[in-house]
Amino acid sequence: MSGGARLSTCATLATFLASTALLPLVDKSTWIMQAAILLVIQAAVGAAARRVPLARPLTVASQALVSLLLLTLVFAHEQALGVIVPGPEAFRHFGLLLEAGGDDVGRYMIPAPLSDGIRLMLVGGVLVIGLLVDALAVTFRSAAPAGLPLLALYSVAAGLSDGGADWFWFLLAAGGYLLLLLAESRDRLSQWGRVFGGAGRAPAGTPGQGGGGGTVAPVRTGRRIGAVALGVAVLVPLAPLPAIGGGLLGASGSGVGGGSGGGGTISAVNPLVSLQNSLNQPEDRTVMSYRTNAEQTSDMYLRIVALDEFDGTTWRPSVRSITDVPSPLPAPPGLAAEIGRTEVKTRIAAADWYAQDWLPMPYPATKVSINGRWRFEQVGRTLVGDHGQTTRGKSYSVDSLIVRPTAEQLADAGAPPSELVREFTKVPGTLPDVVRTTALRVTQGAANNYERAVELQDYFAVNGGFTYNTEVQAGSGSAAIARFLKQKEGFCVHFSFSMAAMARTLGIPARVAVGFTPGSSAGDGSYAVGLRDAHAWPELYFEGVGWTRFEPTPNRGTVPEYTQDNTPAGGPSGPAAPSESASSAPSASQPSSTQSCSMAQRKDGSCGNTAPAVVGGSSDGGLPLRMILLVVLAAFVVLLVPMLPMLWRGRVRARRLGLSGRTEADIGTRTLAAWREVTDTAWDHGIAPDDSHTPRKAAARIARVGQLDPPAAEAVHRVAAAVEQVLYAPRPVPVSGLGEDVRRLCDGLHAKVSGPTRLRATLAPRSAVRVVWALSQRWESFSARVRARWSAALARSSRSRPSGQEG
Repeated sequence: MSGGARLSTCATLATFLASTALLPLVDKSTWIMQAAILLVIQAAVGAAARRVPLARPLTVASQALVSLLLLTLVFAHEQALGVIVPGPEAFRHFGLLLEAGGDDVGRYMIPAPLSDGIRLMLVGGVLVIGLLVDALAVTFRSAAPAGLPLLALYSVAAGLSDGGADWFWFLLAAGGYLLLLLAESRDRLSQWGRVFGGAGRAPAGTPGQGGGGGTVAPVRTGRRIGAVALGVAVLVPLAPLPAIGGGLLGASGSGVGGGSGGGGTISAVNPLVSLQNSLNQPEDRTVMSYRTNAEQTSDMYLRIVALDEFDGTTWRPSVRSITDVPSPLPAPPGLAAEIGRTEVKTRIAAADWYAQDWLPMPYPATKVSINGRWRFEQVGRTLVGDHGQTTRGKSYSVDSLIVRPTAEQLADAGAPPSELVREFTKVPGTLPDVVRTTALRVTQGAANNYERAVELQDYFAVNGGFTYNTEVQAGSGSAAIARFLKQKEGFCVHFSFSMAAMARTLGIPARVAVGFTPGSSAGDGSYAVGLRDAHAWPELYFEGVGWTRFEPTPNRGTVPEYTQDNTPAGGPSGPAAPSESASSAPSASQPSSTQSCSMAQRKDGSCGNTAPAVVGGSSDGGLPLRMILLVVLAAFVVLLVPMLPMLWRGRVRARRLGLSGRTEADIGTRTLAAWREVTDTAWDHGIAPDDSHTPRKAAARIARVGQLDPPAAEAVHRVAAAVEQVLYAPRPVPVSGLGEDVRRLCDGLHAKVSGPTRLRATLAPRSAVRVVWALSQRWESFSARVRARWSAALARSSRSRPSGQEG
């Protein structure tokens, strides 16, 4: 196989291996075979065009045209002219498919169903990446920059997947890229041979002979370096290093790891991002089922996590310490003995497909019995999975309390502890003034915090004119609450976030709970909880009662009994009768109450869709500072990495031409450095070095092949003459102006080569391969030293061992 064919094969293989990282994103893998077949055809077209040969731009254009024809044949043959030629109808069909694919990506959780739109996005995206890789690595003979589109393809897959086997897909993608680099290196080294350079690398065999040591040694060492680098890239992320986070939880600290020790932390990562994916499902899949001895299930909210840190952009769980799960759990904070309560037992079974890091359970739980690696966070009273532990297929039992305070007890609640008030009433300075002024206006005349809380709840749920709408585009950021208060449309996230923020401005400790409403009866004594039961609600703290649930979202969940005495006539009904939907015909945009849906209704989707349109922090108030810094850093890396060869080359040139000194050693070093710069400059412009030539013949070859004008040709001959004097004269005489001669050569070559060659010489100089050679030398030297020291240590150990211990 020729070098070009080998390079083309490796480019196609590298693209295919990188594209396998997309496999976990959809539920079927048939698309990967389509993409592989189209990639092979695309590569074959490129190989045929290069064999003709066509100009490089025409080669890329021919591949792009054939790729478009292939996509038309596969996805739009009915709308095409003659099955394969795309016309206006075909392009319109492509647009519709891409639009539908984009909607499907936003609607489905991973793995998504393989719709035609998603299939076009996958296959078309792989073909685009394959075209870029083939053009860079094969057509323009620059394999290193081809890693950027491969990285982009892998990054998209890694960013969307759940991270379960990211290391495996990384191994495949990185292995394909290393094969591509190796193929290019073998191709180049087989053509270049060794480079003249004084006391350079000594060849292990005769130059010019195929398979000589001069070619094989760098390749063999390159393989070793690649293997070591790949191993480090896979193993380093497994070490307990600080991280931004990886999913819902990012554990750190000594306690989060193997063994039974307590301690560790959970990080402040927003779980609503994962919750949004679950809510955006057209089918109301059952998340879990449960059985309970509670007389009523209207208060059986299955709570996942408490969001208690508010930065003005979004709510998230604070970074807190976690411990082993105690049995029983500590007493709920703030709950006095005189408050009415009912002890209930609940047996919960999570679906096999539902993998959640936080354990859904009634609040407040007093005892949890579950197998697996779970940890307890005391402030939020939540259980979190450790080292990949999730709820997938888990069955567990929970003892909990249904707390039943009276309105009088809540109204007479004393002042909370000052430390709790300080932590749970924090609001950022960026919060719009309208939030506090609206809270003051709504609660005007209220005598205590309980009455203020009920007024806020009724303002959102009853008399404020708010509408429950999952299609709302209220945005997020510091101005999101202000916009929500103005537009008066939103879903549970908007209502709970806003009420909690407004309560904090009034000095009432508040946080947001995320979980599920009680679900609906399955008819056999059990209850089923589906994706559309996902919900968020505010919890406010009252001394003597503890954290207390409120329900500001209209037409969702149940209004607590202890808030109904103050509810105006026509408000929500009692706890046993969930509020009815505002629409008599439930739809995806106007869901009915969770409690009023039967299992049949929920399965056919007639209960509607409660998927939030916007979750987390982004747009209106500007991106968070951390996100801005990450984007800037990523952009900096993307721009800097392709420029590294150019920067290295400029530094080397300046160092070589800046040498000085008047001793014989200095003269020799300066002259040989100038000659190395001459050969590297010619190399960068496409004139490969030939170590079989003397400096004089090499200079003549550079002048002839580079078609240099007389001044530039004379300059390179002067440098060659100075080199021969250093190598052969008994006492070399210093020659002035070598730096100017090298610059004159560079200008002469620049003037004669084509624009693409000139650009390649500047941005991706061929002589940058010396970095690889230098690393190879250092690695060989290091390995030799390690082996020598190891052998010496073994020898010393053998000599020091008593003879009686042998055998």
